[in-house]
Amino acid sequence: AVVSTQSGHYGRDINQNFSQQCLKRDTKAFKRPNPFVNDDDDNEPSSVAYRYRKFPLLGPGEPYTLICRSEIDAVTTTANGEEQLMNIKALNEWDLKAGASEWRQKLDTQRGDILTTEMKNNKCKLAKWTVSSILAGSDLLKFGYVTRSMPRSSGESIGHSILGTQQFYPKQFAAQISLDMNNAWGILRVIVDKCMALKDGKYVLYKEPSKGILRIYKVPLNTFEEDNEESDEEEGK
Repeated sequence: AVVSTQSGHYGRDINQNFSQQCLKRDTKAFKRPNPFVNDDDDNEPSSVAYRYRKFPLLGPGEPYTLICRSEIDAVTTTANGEEQLMNIKALNEWDLKAGASEWRQKLDTQRGDILTTEMKNNKCKLAKWTVSSILAGSDLLKFGYVTRSMPRSSGESIGHSILGTQQFYPKQFAAQISLDMNNAWGILRVIVDKCMALKDGKYVLYKEPSKGILRIYKVPLNTFEEDNEESDEEEGK
């Protein structure tokens, strides 16, 4: 696959291309159409299903109901003919030491060590993918190990190779990376309680880098509106 080298799109493009390459041409039709497809757009959208789910957000005080939009990347069928929902994500080897790919040499024999290193260096990303998969009610979470086809390549676009894949049950993988969903729900409940206690206005929720600290800043109501207008103008060009 070939992806853009622009930093803002690099990881996103790799994930999108990998998930699409894992799919067969057979399609699974859901009850409702994709809400983000524009009939006037000639470009075919990426194959993804959106699933809206409702969860009770319990805790001291008033109970809340959380409605979230989740994504399903694929549907697979077991040997018994049972359909299973799946999320597909790509782990990207970006640190090519001495211009060579360690994953090419070690993936077949030391896959566990490579995944452990990814857990250490990208724990937040893996936790985000796992939580998203659990919220979506997915049965499986598939990871692809992706590296550059030519380690020293550069320019407008770079080719990539899929070295291998590995799949897990989301809840079991959550335990493997020490992700406690009860704790995650508790953190969300605290954030919601804090936000509900604030006066009406516009706020920014900010996480301190490399620290377990969240800060809430109040900003003027017109904050970010100019950025949104510029984005709309660029899309219209």
